[in-house]
Amino acid sequence: IHDITTDTQDPPLFQAILPLRADARNPPEYLGGEVTEQQLKAYPDLKPVILAASPAQAFAAATAVVESMGWSVAAAEPGEGRIEATDTTFWYGFKDDVVIRIRPEGTGSRLDIRSKSRVGRSDIGTNAARIRKFVAALEQQLPAA
Repeated sequence: IHDITTDTQDPPLFQAILPLRADARNPPEYLGGEVTEQQLKAYPDLKPVILAASPAQAFAAATAVVESMGWSVAAAEPGEGRIEATDTTFWYGFKDDVVIRIRPEGTGSRLDIRSKSRVGRSDIGTNAARIRKFVAALEQQLPAA
């Protein structure tokens, strides 16, 4: 699986990253179907992150985590609650794109994240591991709801 998201029904969409993916073998669209089925079986723990923090607080914390992870930020739009970045894998230098979406949820916020490889049909768990690492770092800064 090369496209992993915490929201398989309404995955965050790439916008600023689109020009960077122009020559990518994998299209930027979320294909759903079999990809969703495989993800739900392989990574049932990947779910939306519900935070007690406001969307503005969640955005600030998410931005800090993205920067601490060394991702190359393509867009950080607080008014839209959207962050887009690229992570380059250590071993082979593959570029994987990430989009984070933050929305109000009750008195707090909901964060969804999607990580997609530009090439390859399988990522050997890299995108899921990236999401888990991001969520763990975020939850160290902000309390879950």
